Amino acid sequence: MRATVDRAGLDPQGRLPKVQVRRIRKGDLSRVRDVLEQTFGDFLERQLGTRPRQAFGGAQYVHHRWLMEPWGCFVAEEDNAKIVGAALAATWGSVGQLGPVAVLTNYHNQTIGQQLIRAVQDFFDENKTTLHGVVTYPTSPKHLALYHKFGYRPKSLTAIMSRTLDRGGARGVTKPAKAGLSVRRFSSLEETKKKASLARFHKVTNAICRGMDLSKEVEIVDGLALGDTLLLEKGRALVGFAIYHTPGVSEAPAGALYVKYLGIDPVHKRVEHLEQFITAIEDLGYELGVHRVILPVYMRYWLAYSTLIKCGYQIDFTMIRMQKGKQEDYEDPSHLVLDDWR
Repeated sequence: MRATVDRAGLDPQGRLPKVQVRRIRKGDLSRVRDVLEQTFGDFLERQLGTRPRQAFGGAQYVHHRWLMEPWGCFVAEEDNAKIVGAALAATWGSVGQLGPVAVLTNYHNQTIGQQLIRAVQDFFDENKTTLHGVVTYPTSPKHLALYHKFGYRPKSLTAIMSRTLDRGGARGVTKPAKAGLSVRRFSSLEETKKKASLARFHKVTNAICRGMDLSKEVEIVDGLALGDTLLLEKGRALVGFAIYHTPGVSEAPAGALYVKYLGIDPVHKRVEHLEQFITAIEDLGYELGVHRVILPVYMRYWLAYSTLIKCGYQIDFTMIRMQKGKQEDYEDPSHLVLDDWR
């Protein structure tokens, strides 16, 4: 049975209820998750004509993102009692990522979404981020117009791509790859080596986008066992790394291994390296017993997108990335990057 949404009622004097925006507290987390599921379930039902059982296919966004970036997560609360909207945000070093943003359907057109985004923008300003990004639905004029009000401009599509794993035979993620490449898991490293690895990851991301740093993403995945981070190495050199989530309480949908970010160091920018990294990720999928691997790609990274097509990946759906800031045109079409800013 689908959940119903309470209508925003009037107080005894005929006035709209008072809605205030504040930061998320621990006791809000389950209610925020419900708001996201309900809001996006309503949206998808309008778009598709049928309501999905789960708006995100079992993927979860609230708890670990709040633990990772509590100062960037906000709710809109009606009369200090009912949460009617939420906005999550995170900083990847110089890059600020907005979303998801959700306001219960019957509370639309009351500027609540704008108030939430304004709170996030203040958070970005406090952290001196220079590039802001949000991912939304390219077929939704309402979403596009909302973010346009805050200076975000459409850039290019993000393709959420996947491939069903053939259960024929796994090779095992720890097996050395071709051309002297090897794969290690971040979780297997000693604590002192983990810190050194974070610095190596930052060197890769900084070469791709100046100031970008995914250390918090790596640490939250490791600390909460949401998945792991793979290091692709050649000898003592780091060729690239990939942050992935596995099903449970992570951003991975049920039955899927989901890659949040994969970057090949531009110094080692060879298609064969990306292909071999994808093979290692698929081997991991076999080992974990999942049915498919999900790899998102921003389509301005055209070489990376073309490589996924070559490797047998197909588009499940597309979103559009909107950006603003001083580094809008940082993307190099030849960079081998898979990333998801949702």
